[in-house]
Amino acid sequence: MRRIDFGGLKAAMAGLALLAALQPAHADTLSVVKERGYVQCGVTTGFAGFSAPDEKGQWRGLDIDMCRAVAAAVLGDAGKFKAVPLNSQQRFTALQSGEIDLLARNTSVTEQRDTALGAIHAGINFYDGQGFLVPKALGVKSAKELDGATICMQTGTSNENTMADWARANHIQYKPVVIEQFSEVVNAFAAGRCDVFSTDASGLASIRISRLKNPDDYVVLPEIISKEPLGPFVRQGDDVWLNVVKWSLMAMIEAEELGVTSQNVDQQLKSPSPSVRRLLGVTPGAGKNLHLGEKWAYDIIRQVGNYGESFERNVGMGSPLKIPRGLNALWNQGGLMYALPVR
Repeated sequence: MRRIDFGGLKAAMAGLALLAALQPAHADTLSVVKERGYVQCGVTTGFAGFSAPDEKGQWRGLDIDMCRAVAAAVLGDAGKFKAVPLNSQQRFTALQSGEIDLLARNTSVTEQRDTALGAIHAGINFYDGQGFLVPKALGVKSAKELDGATICMQTGTSNENTMADWARANHIQYKPVVIEQFSEVVNAFAAGRCDVFSTDASGLASIRISRLKNPDDYVVLPEIISKEPLGPFVRQGDDVWLNVVKWSLMAMIEAEELGVTSQNVDQQLKSPSPSVRRLLGVTPGAGKNLHLGEKWAYDIIRQVGNYGESFERNVGMGSPLKIPRGLNALWNQGGLMYALPVR
């Protein structure tokens, strides 16, 4: 008669229990969002051009448009989202715990973040890099002249390690001033507690225009010392929701490639182009694949616009930041923005 190994059975059951406990919270986020009626979107505590409230308290920005696009795709209404302001230390914990459905908070995609935090990125909506903001009075023209400088950075970001690696490679000594809250870092720099502010170049452009009393007294140095591909994150193990967020971004980029805008999208419903017809749901299939209605991309483009429209009004030449498209131009215009085809 075969003996039952109760010890082994208990160990196996304990392993299964542990595995279940490690599964991500809200593994069916799409159903949760549909039932709740709005998207919980993690954003910054205030970053002009990317996610910040306007004078009426309405959240605006490139990352906010990511939240709006997902709300439009899932619920048919770009306004059905709630902005949840998070600092750098809170952002991944909030995503892991299920406090938010989507993190759209100028967050760099890195190997460690994409593998070890229970999160996974859903695309790149802004190609960036770490840079340096200095007062013109400092008299420097290059970051390689910053030997001995005091440099302000925010804790909990990748900027600290990037700065240390770059300084070591270039034989530059510096004194870090690391502060937890972003607004406090800005205040410290504006008050002269440090010579330099180092963060993503997009952040420096935002700070210079929106947070410093005399923007013309400051200059962003030419060096970019890292690759900082920024994009939305969702929880690992939630593939249906990952697809929704990823393809919401792809739809905005593909719409720009195809010349479909918020202004002409209704006319484009009559387009003979197979690609346009698939994108706008005239030829059905893409919506079903995503567990959404067939007008999911039409609703994004009509209410939010294509990627180029979002870029220009929030951070581009139509905004106070006036950031050139650069790497964020379409692939066929010298940039890196390349939509995976909706087909």
